[in-house]
Amino acid sequence: MNYSRNTSSIRVLTALVVLLLLTACTLTLPEPKPVPVPVERPLDLVGDVNLIQALQVPSESSLIEIGVHVFGTAQKEAGEYKIGDWVFDEIIQKETQFLPHLLKNTLVASSQWGAIRVIPERDPSLDLIVEGQIIQSDGETLELQIRAIDSSGREWLNRTYADQSIAEEYPESTRFTLDNTFDAINFVDPFQDIYNRIANDLLAVRANLGEQALVDLNFVTDMLYASDLSPDTFSGSIIKNEDGLLIVDTLPSLDDPMMARVADMKYRHHLFIDTVDEYYQTLFEDIQPAYVLWRRYSIDQIAEIETSQQEANRSDYGSSSGFLSLSQRYDRFKWSKIFEREFNDLAAGFNNELAPAFLELNSQVHGLTGTMEQQYREWRGILRRLFELENGDLTPGATE
Repeated sequence: MNYSRNTSSIRVLTALVVLLLLTACTLTLPEPKPVPVPVERPLDLVGDVNLIQALQVPSESSLIEIGVHVFGTAQKEAGEYKIGDWVFDEIIQKETQFLPHLLKNTLVASSQWGAIRVIPERDPSLDLIVEGQIIQSDGETLELQIRAIDSSGREWLNRTYADQSIAEEYPESTRFTLDNTFDAINFVDPFQDIYNRIANDLLAVRANLGEQALVDLNFVTDMLYASDLSPDTFSGSIIKNEDGLLIVDTLPSLDDPMMARVADMKYRHHLFIDTVDEYYQTLFEDIQPAYVLWRRYSIDQIAEIETSQQEANRSDYGSSSGFLSLSQRYDRFKWSKIFEREFNDLAAGFNNELAPAFLELNSQVHGLTGTMEQQYREWRGILRRLFELENGDLTPGATE
């Protein structure tokens, strides 16, 4: 009885299995969805660029004054960081103040312009402001978004510049030790072509503007600064034309005592921003050796990762389970971990070494307090109040 029941159960199960198999054979399985392959964003590299230098002193109207604004940087989400990126906020902060000075030095080397300064924010007393955004910077690739706009509101540049370096552009002197110090004088930045291209592009825009446009730009800058000192007095002197650019509507006479005071205030202000620029110059010199070493380590790390990936994909021993394959893969893993740890240790050392320079940069300037940006704004406020006092708009002790 039990045996018969068991036999019947087995027959039923067998029939169900066969039915399922037959049903499966008649089903059409969906096509597997292809896994999207990430496509690297192509970079428009600047290539080899020679800086155009002036063979003779440019005309006075061509010697416009330029402010190179401290750069900004795009913040990444927590999951986007990887080895070789500038993942530490301290390093990013230093880089945003280091790279503008490379551009400033390039513009100075061209001998095509007037005074050029690195500044912490926009300044109405300067003819042209150059701003930058760091898109990518990892020792191997540098990509910058550069925008330049003059005091009239005319946009000179708004484009992306990118270049890639090779290990040979980091000479052995960048692996400096106590016995092998960094040679700052003869070192050429691996991304110098970017700064040369920016300088040449600015020069091309200036050439297309013509002499009269540059003369008018100087007038606009003067009146814009006057309006910044005393909006109630000078704001009506500047209007927008049909193109949306600022132009001078009424220009005071050259012997106007009010304009003489404006010129005096502008002179004092430029002495101050010269001091600010000197602080950035000192910071640049303090940062450069450690920064170049950091870049060198970064490009070495990128090369290490690429080599590791290539060897993992090799068919000669990459898929083998033999002792040679295992030992080689373990060796590669071990050294990559050591290199990664050294890379992060270097980052910490980089920040610790340069902390005193930043403390000095943000210390008091001419008795002012706060960060460089706060000191900058405080100084402009002092000049506004001084101008009003000298012109009798406010009596001593009055509030603004």
